[in-house]
Amino acid sequence: MLYSIVVFPSSKVQEVANSYRKRYDPAYALVPPYIRLKEAFDLDEAKLPELVSHLEQVASSSESFTAHFHRVSSFHPTTNVIYLAVQNKEPFTALHEQIVNKCVSEKETYAYVPHLTIGRDLSDDELRDVTGQLSMAKIDLTSEIDRFHLIYQLEDGIWSVYQTFLLNK
Repeated sequence: MLYSIVVFPSSKVQEVANSYRKRYDPAYALVPPYIRLKEAFDLDEAKLPELVSHLEQVASSSESFTAHFHRVSSFHPTTNVIYLAVQNKEPFTALHEQIVNKCVSEKETYAYVPHLTIGRDLSDDELRDVTGQLSMAKIDLTSEIDRFHLIYQLEDGIWSVYQTFLLNK
C-alpha cells in the first residue's frame, strides 16, 4: 500500500491554499493541503506496526512549533510546482530527518524542502503567469504544528489518515 507522512496546517492556512489549489492543483479533491514530511512510499502491511512505533517515538521526542508561510515560490525548472514557502524550515527538516533516517530506507526523489503545494502540472507559460501574479501577493500566515499524520492512498486515489501523532507541547 502507498503511504506518506504529512502535516496538515491550520484551517485558515488550508483555506488560503485551497483558494489556489481549486484552480491549479489536480490533486485538490484527493488530499487536503499538506506539508510533506516523507514522500509517498510503498510499505508491506506487516511492517506497519514497526513504522507506527517509530513515528510515536519521533512525535514524543519532538516539540510543537509555529510554521510561518511568507511567500509564493516554485520549483521551476525542476518541476512546475507552485507552493507557499515556509520561512522557518528547521522544525520540519528535523522531523523529516528523524522519520526517514530510521524507518524508511527509500531514497527521496528530491532534496527535502518543506512547502505547501498550491499548484502542480502547470505548463511553463501558465507557471510563469501564475507565479508572476502571486509573487506580488502579501503572504503572512502562521499555523501551530502540534501533530503529523501517517496517511495512505485508497484505490480511488483519495488519501486518508491512518494514524495521527501528537508532538510534545
